[in-house]
Amino acid sequence: MRHGFAPGRICSHWEDQMRILINGRTVDEDFIERVEEISEQNIKRCMQCGTCSASCPMEADMDLSPRVVMHFTQMGLRDVVQGANTVWICASCHTCEARCPRGVDLPKIMEAIRLLTLRKNKDAVDPRQLEATVIDEAPQAAMVGCFRKLTA
Repeated sequence: MRHGFAPGRICSHWEDQMRILINGRTVDEDFIERVEEISEQNIKRCMQCGTCSASCPMEADMDLSPRVVMHFTQMGLRDVVQGANTVWICASCHTCEARCPRGVDLPKIMEAIRLLTLRKNKDAVDPRQLEATVIDEAPQAAMVGCFRKLTA
């Protein structure tokens, strides 16, 4: 049981996520507008079918599924979405986009959320904390790509 689901029980991780207070102070309309502006996507087109999560090769490593990230983004829950590792784990392989029945380009939305997070000078990786073997052995193009995606 990867997610810890059992009949009649929701795992504690999801119980925590389900306890989000939604009101005028927690819904960030500006976040919704900025994500739509940067991604050039209408996030309201997503109908929460879950095809993106079922198709995602990286979903097992994400703390929130792509569908849940879209749902929380639609609700304007900036802190929850930006606090999740999902946007950083997304490989932008476009499998979700290819299979989406509504044509939502989820990788563009994930990129928009990453950019908004990085604009707050919140790095997802600290280059100073990398092991010397990683720095010595990783291909230079991979290192550059990693730092472009994960640092401000």
